[in-house]
Amino acid sequence: MGDLSKGRAWSQMPSQAFKDYRSTQKRAPTQAPVKLDGGWDRSISLSPVWPKTGEHDANLTANGRINGDPIGERIIVEGRILDDKGRPVPNALIEIWQANAAGRYVHREEIHPAPIDPNFLGAGRCISDADGYYRFITIKPGSYPWGNHRNAWRPAHIHFSIFGAGLAQRLVTQMYFPGDPTLPYDPIFNSTTDAAIRNRMVSRFSMEDTVPQWAHCYKFDIVVAGAYATPFEEGHSHG
Repeated sequence: MGDLSKGRAWSQMPSQAFKDYRSTQKRAPTQAPVKLDGGWDRSISLSPVWPKTGEHDANLTANGRINGDPIGERIIVEGRILDDKGRPVPNALIEIWQANAAGRYVHREEIHPAPIDPNFLGAGRCISDADGYYRFITIKPGSYPWGNHRNAWRPAHIHFSIFGAGLAQRLVTQMYFPGDPTLPYDPIFNSTTDAAIRNRMVSRFSMEDTVPQWAHCYKFDIVVAGAYATPFEEGHSHG
């Protein structure tokens, strides 16, 4: 990806401390960053060689299957990773994780009393091709309560992590679904305060790329820098 800080519109990114998203008040930095002597030489490559992905790594309906298909609506999530000039970003490692159709994660600290799907791990990965293109097959995630405020529910969403040339070049965002009625009530989504910029995190339904009698398709392009960048989580993790 090159230097991801170049051309970033930092004012468009979500605030590290957003009053309606209560846990950010406790974990956001309260002091300025400490500058290390000598700084960081960005010309030094920290890049690993990404391993080849397996046959089912990008198919979340198959990579956790034990004795049957996962329960829920099968969907395709696809798009391109682009730079600030609209050029494709090839060889980026894209990882996703999500709740199952009932709104539950496979995690030991999960507290939502929804059923676990034994055939769904909720995580996958792929590497963008020469045109910056990626594609996942998964199950549409469910909404879930999260305790931030009275009657707080997370909209259906999929977490994205994008690695560029190395581990030091990581961006994290969330993809939402068009028409979700809980979006106006979610402080994580609304921590990006400009509506036009916020809606860059909402995917686009594509009937053209929907596979007949098999799966709906949602398009989600990710722009890593510049004035039209996708909002990313800077310095903290969202739920």
